[in-house]
Amino acid sequence: MKKAANTKGGGAYMPPHRLRALLAEQEDQDPAGTEYQRLSWEALRKSINGLINKVNVSNIKLLVPELFGENLIRGRGLFVRSVMRAQASSLPFTPIFAALTAIVNTKLPTIGELLITRLIIQFRRSYKRNDKPTMTATTTFLAQLVNQRVANEIVALQILVLLLEQPTDDSVEIAVSFMREVGAYLAEEAAKANSGIYERFRAILHEAGIDKRVQYMVEVLFQVRKDKYKDNPIIPEGLDLVEEEDAITHQIGLDDELKVEEMLNVFKFDPEYTANEEKYKEIKTEILGDESDEESGSNDGDDDGDDESEDEPDRGINADGTVDVHDQTGTNVVNLRRTIYLTIMSALDFEEAVHKLVKIHINEGQEVEMCNMIIECCSQERSYSKFYGLMGERFCKLNMSWALAYEECFQTYYSTIHRYETNRLRNIARFFGHQLSTDAIPWTVLDCVKMNEDDTTSSSRIFVKIMFQEVTEGVGLKKLQERLGDPSLRGYLGNIFPVDNPKNTRFSINFFTSIGLGAVTEEMREHLKRAPAMIVHGTTPCDRECLVRLGLVVVRILPLVVVLERFGPESQPFALSFPFALPPSSVALSQSQSQSLSFPIALPFSQRLLARRKPTPSQLVASLAFASASSSLAFASPASSFALARSCGQEGHEAPGPQARCRTTEAR
Repeated sequence: MKKAANTKGGGAYMPPHRLRALLAEQEDQDPAGTEYQRLSWEALRKSINGLINKVNVSNIKLLVPELFGENLIRGRGLFVRSVMRAQASSLPFTPIFAALTAIVNTKLPTIGELLITRLIIQFRRSYKRNDKPTMTATTTFLAQLVNQRVANEIVALQILVLLLEQPTDDSVEIAVSFMREVGAYLAEEAAKANSGIYERFRAILHEAGIDKRVQYMVEVLFQVRKDKYKDNPIIPEGLDLVEEEDAITHQIGLDDELKVEEMLNVFKFDPEYTANEEKYKEIKTEILGDESDEESGSNDGDDDGDDESEDEPDRGINADGTVDVHDQTGTNVVNLRRTIYLTIMSALDFEEAVHKLVKIHINEGQEVEMCNMIIECCSQERSYSKFYGLMGERFCKLNMSWALAYEECFQTYYSTIHRYETNRLRNIARFFGHQLSTDAIPWTVLDCVKMNEDDTTSSSRIFVKIMFQEVTEGVGLKKLQERLGDPSLRGYLGNIFPVDNPKNTRFSINFFTSIGLGAVTEEMREHLKRAPAMIVHGTTPCDRECLVRLGLVVVRILPLVVVLERFGPESQPFALSFPFALPPSSVALSQSQSQSLSFPIALPFSQRLLARRKPTPSQLVASLAFASASSSLAFASPASSFALARSCGQEGHEAPGPQARCRTTEAR
């Protein structure tokens, strides 16, 4: 243990689990001894170095809390040295390291000040030594720190003046690269000084004292300025993590007397080690917050607010005679949405965002505003961020009221999804897909999705496609089939998986098959196979009960038939249309079709037959009854009409034409 503690690197390589075991053992023996402090120093150095090497745009919000979990006050020298080394070896990642420094600087300004001090001293040394690579890395880092408002723009102007005062090929080249990084910021914050710098560049071009290659670089810089630095924004996308009012800017000049504080990079015994560690724990709690205490505090605050609201209802007129004025212009809603937006944008991760949003005072009925704001922020992103999906999931699982609010939002957004452009539509669909895959909102919301040709648009179909693909990606196709086959959801999935109409069923099958989810359509395919062949071809015979009821109606209108036939044209059939209600057993028709239909009835009584032989009403009744008993009533889908036809001893049913004759009647 002593040999490992006394060496510079802690001796031979020691696995992390072994080092933790040694730390625990030494802490039990002497928690404030030199050996324990040295081992903890090595562990701190490795942890800070590992976190900085892992940082990138996608995980910077997740690594910052871990970084604050280490004692950055004790290891500020280690942090600054590690950041400078990582940036010098990887210049394209300079904006990421600058954003990380800006976040740390808002809570621990001494770290930002130390970093700027060391960068300025390093720039001075590299300038004197004419060390171009080191000078390029240093100026690039300083430019990004100026963009992040950690360093003042004065230091950037001083560097540019120094580099262009006595121009050489190397100094002008470094000035051009430095100006491309910081030019957009200087154009906004120091427009006059920025114009003066470009005038100096123009004078250098006119003097023609530099190499042609460098002259071309200066000309390209003027073109970049003309294009308003479109390829060199002030802060790249995804790294604007610090609010302007929270930023702390250090006023350090290029000519100031500065101290490097090299001793902060090496181990030094701390006689008050335990007290300093306790102090940093308090600082860490203040920065990151104690979840248990804050949650209990928020719950107590909510309970107190509820009690006050119950004790003092809003009556409009107070006891002292004053009148409460309620703003109906929507200003309160706008302010609420602004507060929600700023809270979301300033959060490091979704848990912090939800924790802060829960503390916001929201009046009853305004929960939907919170949900809408989260969905709107999600839709505005260039690509879908799981950050918002996790926020929505956490809200839904906190309280049932949030789940109901998101359910209402789903119905609203689905009905108005055609108003959104493709990128926003995609983000919204993936957001709700995440909620369904995690059971944050109930699957009964799919009741509002009607998958047929008439009730869907191209936008709604794209929405459903992306949403189900997100669900499949989250839970897998097998679990999706099990969920959709749940008997408790069958009543809510009748619109998205219709079986009432073969046309709608085929449309739904084709849609889900085209998006790669044909497995969920097996039940609809089986339904089509089990359906009678007459339904598939569009023809369904009525049962015998229908014929009996038709015969009763024919008997009632018989006197009118006789009159019309007697005074009608010779040998011409006529048609009567009257409402007729099908019996309940006629299941081939929908409920709306079976309530009231018109049946064109062709009764070809000829005037010649009636003139030659005048039948009595009883004979006509018997004739019609015989014709009705030997006929069938059929539904023809192409013409959507019903006709009374005689089978005449042939297979199938033949509808009477305009010149048809009833052979049974003529025989009589």
